[in-house]
Amino acid sequence: MKANPILLEVFKNKLSSVSEEMGVALNRTAFSPNIKERRDFSCAVFNNSGDMIAQAAHIPVHLGSMPLSVKEAIREYDFEPGDMVVLNDPFKGGTHLPDITIVAPVFIEGINKPVFYVANRAHHSDVGGMSSGSMPLATSIFQEGMIIPPLKLVKKGKLDKQLMSFFLNNVRTPYEREGDFLAQIMANMTGLRRMEELIAKYSLETVEFYSESLIDYSEKIMRKTILDIPDGEYFFKDYMDDDGIEAEKIKIAVKIIIKDDNAALDFSDTSQQVPGSINAVYAITLSAALYVFRSLVNENIPTNAGCLKPIKLITKKGSLIDAQFPSAVVGGNVETSQRVVDVILGALSDALKDKIPAASQGTMNNVAIGGFDIRTNKQFTYYETLAGGMGASIESHGESAVHSHMTNTLNTPIEALEYSYPFLVTEYSIRKSSGGIGKFCGGDGLVREIKLLSDAEITVLSERRKFAPYGLFGGENGKKGKNIIIKDSKVFDMPPKFNIKVKSGDILRIETPGGGGYGK
Repeated sequence: MKANPILLEVFKNKLSSVSEEMGVALNRTAFSPNIKERRDFSCAVFNNSGDMIAQAAHIPVHLGSMPLSVKEAIREYDFEPGDMVVLNDPFKGGTHLPDITIVAPVFIEGINKPVFYVANRAHHSDVGGMSSGSMPLATSIFQEGMIIPPLKLVKKGKLDKQLMSFFLNNVRTPYEREGDFLAQIMANMTGLRRMEELIAKYSLETVEFYSESLIDYSEKIMRKTILDIPDGEYFFKDYMDDDGIEAEKIKIAVKIIIKDDNAALDFSDTSQQVPGSINAVYAITLSAALYVFRSLVNENIPTNAGCLKPIKLITKKGSLIDAQFPSAVVGGNVETSQRVVDVILGALSDALKDKIPAASQGTMNNVAIGGFDIRTNKQFTYYETLAGGMGASIESHGESAVHSHMTNTLNTPIEALEYSYPFLVTEYSIRKSSGGIGKFCGGDGLVREIKLLSDAEITVLSERRKFAPYGLFGGENGKKGKNIIIKDSKVFDMPPKFNIKVKSGDILRIETPGGGGYGK
């Protein structure tokens, strides 16, 4: 068969729409504000080898790594119709423990093995561990929560209630977790129905052919994009503020080698893994590389396995960006991933001055709060990432108060926060003049100030409190972020990463970084 360009476009949109509809089902049926309000989830479709063929426009750090989880599930099990496998192990394709993936096989009559897979990954705001919200200042993955290897959560269409009970017995908010698990299962069921309908309409042979054709097409366009980058070696380095435990000024360095239509990213000069929880597993670094190079493509191609074929990743095992078990990794997914993007973009700025923007805020400003809600007489766990300034480019000022790069979530509305948690939001505003000055200015960060109405535990994992988001070509750096606790009218400046017990009436104030400026 030869690919018909019209049908290629048809299948590109049909397969992407399967992922999008899965996301709609998950969003509408989820229980926790983190999923239903912030949309901290991702959905995708995979071929029978576990290679991604289509995704929804969800979260980059999830989607680049999810194929590794799907392939791990395939290696572990012979799937039967109606099965679904759950896992979250970062050393088996996961990102960090709160991100739980559920994989489901697509079967059709007459074939006794899966022909496709659908999967989704969602961030659960508590999976156990040493602190509420499961985003601790840990020194080992064992402190971060439940490590779930590939397990059959659904067997031949029936939920394994004993396994579910085991999960729910190890979290602080079982009613929320159960609702989110069931929403993930329903999202996969939506994907299965749509894939079955697609195959019934066009035939398995046709759907498989165009799935592989889309992978080939994405590879072709990615190679063309890399070919347009001048051959050469490009370098950049930047630093993490600290690991929350003892290490400071932790280097991430990259050498990008462009030759013809191939790109090699060498991170060998990056610091070794650290005691704290900002270590990133290989899957996260791969996701960051995919995200950056996919963003260079002008054509509207599907993001799939073909995009990675011209890209080679070189890492040292045991380094910050290829951490080994049992290192603590919960912050690597959310913070280190952002810095990996910053250094790749920084290196490419030498080659593509008209395409690369200045640094965006470079952090997700993770806030986890948990305790006992005196209004409902129940435990609560809140988790949110806070938006900030986007870097300016050769064409425009940076956007203000938006999520950028490896996160693609929404800001949680004040009404949702105050309804769901014992919080009073006392300020939610744009952090004026926090973007870097330049010919085009970086976007401003935001201010989120929350008064606690119950005693609670707060954990913050943030970056760009010591090293500012960089400007480019004469543009100034963005303003660094700030973390503040206010107790009895006394103001305490907090470090980039901290865990603290607070009383009712205490205030948490987060001022997020601005983006870098571009040009003089």
